[in-house]
Amino acid sequence: MKTVRRLLHGEALGAITFVLAGFLALFAFFDFVDELGSLGAPSLTQPGAVYGVPQALLVVLLWLPARLYELMPIGVLIGTVYALTRLARDSEFTILRASGLGPGLVLRLVLVLGVGCAALTFAIGDYVAPPAARQAQLLKAQYRGNLSIGSTGAWLRERTDGTEVHVVNVRALTPDGELRGVRVLTLGADGRLQAITEAARGTIDRGAGVWRLAEVRRDHWEADGTLHTATLPTLDWHTSLSADMLNVALLKPQRMRTLDLWQYMRHLERNDQNAQRYAIEFWRKLLYPLGCVVMVVLALPFAYLHFRQQGLAGYVFGGIMIGISFVLVNGIFSHMGNLLGWAPWLAAGATPVLYLTLSLAALGWMVLRR
Repeated sequence: MKTVRRLLHGEALGAITFVLAGFLALFAFFDFVDELGSLGAPSLTQPGAVYGVPQALLVVLLWLPARLYELMPIGVLIGTVYALTRLARDSEFTILRASGLGPGLVLRLVLVLGVGCAALTFAIGDYVAPPAARQAQLLKAQYRGNLSIGSTGAWLRERTDGTEVHVVNVRALTPDGELRGVRVLTLGADGRLQAITEAARGTIDRGAGVWRLAEVRRDHWEADGTLHTATLPTLDWHTSLSADMLNVALLKPQRMRTLDLWQYMRHLERNDQNAQRYAIEFWRKLLYPLGCVVMVVLALPFAYLHFRQQGLAGYVFGGIMIGISFVLVNGIFSHMGNLLGWAPWLAAGATPVLYLTLSLAALGWMVLRR
């Protein structure tokens, strides 16, 4: 049994590693070509420094974990398809079947392989890719400008223990963590605007839960409509909005950690905001590593093909098409779930369940009918 497991896992892992290395090299080349247009840009934080080839290579290198996370399921599928079809072509898999390797046992072997790849995918997606992607963004921001989302920046909302609601807008975040263009709108229980606080810049004290704002202008309306305007050099604003929440708002949901997605989703729900998009992304993030398990089960029917003269290219191409269709269908279900208000777990889990059912049906047909 150990020999069989070593053979199947060794062949599959070798092919998966080769496929992923090829894909990463290809995407790294494309990313580097995209960075060539920024070469020569002056640094905004270091006088005299420019964005050169070393900085571009470092940015490409920092993006590789995110690329690896995105490519893992497809790489697992193509590599496993190649390994199993090669074993079938050379009659090695036929010999294993004649020696007592039944469908249930081989399914268990590939499931162990899929679970291992899923665990690796989860570790990369939660602990390696997010900090690396953030460092890449910060490095590029030193030469291209501050981090922001769209033309208005990031928007956050906080409901206090009393009756006030704070709507916060941060236009940009500098590479060294300084806030730029901070605006806080304070609303009463009746929805009436009570105050507007604007600051040119600010910092977040992580331990004290305080935003330290500078160059502040504050407009406050009394109950009778009287306006009071004050200009302050500094202002400490106490809030539960942390630096992590701001970083989450400035990152794409796909680049966030699972725990960060969960916390931000709960924050939106507590403040009566639409959390559907982040809820779907949370479930996608949670279920995405299981795509590796689905992929190895999808590849298993290829081992039961009977051929000698045909090459592997056609079957590998079929594996690529199946992987691409999985990604496309998964994206379609996610967008439909967001637009139609489906349950987040349904929008994120429908595609893996569908493909797993089809793969098991194909495996049953190959074993029982052929």
